[in-house]
Amino acid sequence: MYSEDDLLPISALQHLLFCERQCALIHIEQVWDENRFTAEGRVMHERVHEEGAASRGGVRIERGVALRSLRLGLTGKADTVEFHRAGEGPWRPYPVEYKRGKPKPDDSDKVQLCAQALCLEEMLGVEVPAGAVFYGQPRRRLDVAFGEKLRKTTEAAALKLHEMIAGGVTPPPCNDKRCRNCSLLDRCLPRAVRHSVDRYMGRVLADAEHPDEEKPQ
Repeated sequence: MYSEDDLLPISALQHLLFCERQCALIHIEQVWDENRFTAEGRVMHERVHEEGAASRGGVRIERGVALRSLRLGLTGKADTVEFHRAGEGPWRPYPVEYKRGKPKPDDSDKVQLCAQALCLEEMLGVEVPAGAVFYGQPRRRLDVAFGEKLRKTTEAAALKLHEMIAGGVTPPPCNDKRCRNCSLLDRCLPRAVRHSVDRYMGRVLADAEHPDEEKPQ
């Protein structure tokens, strides 16, 4: 169990699974720049949170729900939690996360949503079997079932996040297609840093292979 002082943002899990260097720049080095994509995402979240609570048939809708898990060491806010009720049974939470773009090829959005569900289960003592991610470009929901595999992936990501933050080490850049739309591109400098790292490692390997050669001064 973690203490209140040890809690890390749920959103950092999405950063971690998308790019570990981006996660470290934001959450270790406290670096943040906004571009058009992050601004559009922020505005979408703000609008959702401002809509307030509502009821539609057998569904109660709460916005901007505060979340916490001492087991995983996470805290954050759910964009929307729908509480569904069938007959006289208990209300069942159904978290909905809003994203401005398209569904991603990785599980980063699903893990972020699953972490919200695990927080709700711990806080409310009820099972949360599923939720959804609403994507702005296709303007539709992607239903997500919180199966055993996704839950284990989420728990492992939370542990890795705590270990990385505690270690305080920023990983080297990847310099791949993920970098193109990253708001931290000018801070990360993936091409320049990657080139410097590769050149340094080349010298280290050359020295290991020819330790007795005289080095230029």
